Amino acid sequence: MVTNSSTPEARPCEAGTPGTSAPGAAETAAPGRRIPGAVWGALAIVYVVWGSTYLGIRIVVETMPPFLSAAGRFVVAGLILATLVAWRQGVSALKVTRAQLASAATVGVLLLLGGNGLVVLAETTVPSGLTALLIAVVPAWVVLLRRAFGERPGLGAYLGVALGLAGLAVLTLPGLSGEVRITGVLTVIAATTMWSVGSFSSSRIPMPANPFAASAYEMVAGGIGCLLVALGRGEQHGFDLADVSARSWTALAYLVVFGSLIAFTAYAWLLHSAPLSLVATYAYVNPVVAVLLGAMVLNEELSWPIAVGGTVVVAGVCLIVSTERRR
Repeated sequence: MVTNSSTPEARPCEAGTPGTSAPGAAETAAPGRRIPGAVWGALAIVYVVWGSTYLGIRIVVETMPPFLSAAGRFVVAGLILATLVAWRQGVSALKVTRAQLASAATVGVLLLLGGNGLVVLAETTVPSGLTALLIAVVPAWVVLLRRAFGERPGLGAYLGVALGLAGLAVLTLPGLSGEVRITGVLTVIAATTMWSVGSFSSSRIPMPANPFAASAYEMVAGGIGCLLVALGRGEQHGFDLADVSARSWTALAYLVVFGSLIAFTAYAWLLHSAPLSLVATYAYVNPVVAVLLGAMVLNEELSWPIAVGGTVVVAGVCLIVSTERRR
């Protein structure tokens, strides 16, 4: 979900990074400057990989308990990322203060346990494409949080929020989205709220200076949180690794390597190499990719209410992103 905190200020991603949306030098580039092929390549990775993580989660939970699978994914990805940071930048890059560690752990729990963990749980009953469309409304929650804390988003952002919520209403009305349990839909909405709070908070509390180290701590903390919830739910009872299908193992490996490491690295590089307005376009491309993959791979139904509601949600996100990039 995720997987995947920045639109333009939040999500990264499935990697669960903080809102590291500092525009950098690329944001001040001349308007007519040609965008290099490397940027388009990295953007394609973020578009496709993050959009495909919803499909990956859906396949994982076919034979794996939701929170146990999420715990394994994030702890492994976090430890790998921490090892890479220490190898490339030295162990000192991982040093943080207690306040920074506490902040990273808090954001990690909000993003990866509250946000992504609930998404994994919801996808045991909710199609991956519909889940992605419901999650696309995250930028609207971020705008409302900013307003609650005294900021003044532009009129276009408010109109985008209205569109996003209208689309959300269409997607969640009982009976319109097919045979989908309303509890699963509400779980996704709760996940978007947690993700938004975590994303919003990450830029307002003392986080580690190194964004890769911060992401590693967040993933480990979020993974431990998912493990505790899994044990509390009793997911370990009756679970046998021998019962996990090969495709679920493959999907989990894909989420660790591509969703939580490669796509995150591409995203972090883009934040320093491309205009933020261009990077933020992932927010309305990912849901489209997720819906198409869900329909093609899992034969998920694309009903007219999902198509209409999803289009309205994506239009709202487009309006929010276009308004923010002019500010």
